[in-house]
Amino acid sequence: MNPGRSMSRRSESAEGGTERARALVARAWRARREALESPPTDDATLVAVMSGVEADLVRACEMYEHAGARSGLSAALGKLGHVALDLDDTDRARALFEESVAVAREAEDPLRLAHAVRHLGQVNHRLGRLESAGTCYEEALDLYDRAGTAHPVDHANALRPMAALREELGDVRGARLMWRWAAELYGSAGVEEGVDECEARLSGLAQAEPGDRGAGEQGR
Repeated sequence: MNPGRSMSRRSESAEGGTERARALVARAWRARREALESPPTDDATLVAVMSGVEADLVRACEMYEHAGARSGLSAALGKLGHVALDLDDTDRARALFEESVAVAREAEDPLRLAHAVRHLGQVNHRLGRLESAGTCYEEALDLYDRAGTAHPVDHANALRPMAALREELGDVRGARLMWRWAAELYGSAGVEEGVDECEARLSGLAQAEPGDRGAGEQGR
């Protein structure tokens, strides 16, 4: 038996599995998007569609696991978390996002980890676990900062929930800084909807605390 040929075949098999997993994820995410954009008229049909989406994602996770593709596995687990949120199962979503984070750490992929941690922060935020959410947001922002290769929209998407959390905690100055930074990043990427949201939140903060405007500018 030729060891080199055997290793080559295993590599080709792993690559093929990864490609098939990607195709399953793409199919699942397309079906989810279509269901959310044009929801079925009855809940049973929506649940059936989401069950199909979930089945494809679970199969993709198995294929990524078999291929040793940790970054792909982390991403697929995160998508399963989003499906759980679609179905209002926040506890299951949190468990899936926690697993996604753990796998991303194993993969030593900073940007994948940043995405996973950000989503875990958002589900913790939704569950009222504000301290845990803040810790996740801070780690995600630090990872995006240190990576230096994050897309501006990804970075801005991490700033948005942190800004909202700062508002909830009464940190008006910190919230302003975050909303301004997010607006700049959305603007640089041409995402006007994101800019509009940030400006609306800044306007709301200015009306709520008009006397603190100067303090926010100085902290810039």
